[in-house]
Amino acid sequence: MRPVTTGLYRVRMAHYLSFVAFAAVLAIAPGPDTLLTLRSTLLGGRERGKWTVLGICIAGATQGMVAASGLGALLVSAESVFLVLRWVGAAYLAYLGVMAIRAAIKAPNELTAPPAQLRAGGRWSATRQGFLCNITNPKVLAFNLAVLPQFVGTHASFATLSVYALTLTAVGAVVLVSLLWAAGAAARALQKVRVRRGIEGATGLVMLGFAGALIADAG
Repeated sequence: MRPVTTGLYRVRMAHYLSFVAFAAVLAIAPGPDTLLTLRSTLLGGRERGKWTVLGICIAGATQGMVAASGLGALLVSAESVFLVLRWVGAAYLAYLGVMAIRAAIKAPNELTAPPAQLRAGGRWSATRQGFLCNITNPKVLAFNLAVLPQFVGTHASFATLSVYALTLTAVGAVVLVSLLWAAGAAARALQKVRVRRGIEGATGLVMLGFAGALIADAG
């Protein structure tokens, strides 16, 4: 029995490590979460960036647990509900895009360096923005539902699905934290009006593009 148990453990570990590698490749690919983290860090410093990442991770873990519990499958199968989620997600991404473009237009002539510590309101604002950016993106939930069964099987337990779903969030967090530390190093050098306007404007246009993609999928 022992060799069989060892062999089964190795197979499961191989599947898990292949999933970790897959999650890493996925996390590196740019998306709304990546863009929001980059913008928050470049314009607000590492302090704002880390609170944004916290919100994204809380939402990612929530969506993973919803998928693992089976509730996600019910939401996706209910076409009207999932369509509403798509429109809500598109609306929020469009809102972020418009706000960024507005900030680019109304940027002050003189900029101050990002604060070393955010106030409670600033921390909540960054966390909320990161949370809403992820939780309103129905593609995250749909992705969990589509990919997890391919690695763990269609009859996996809630515990197994939860481990894989949380691993997906953890790997994404590592990538986002690495991004915010790299961006934080460049934040001070980018504290120029023209550069800030460029970052805000580019962020706004890309966010509107993501919103348009969600709307196209909904159609």
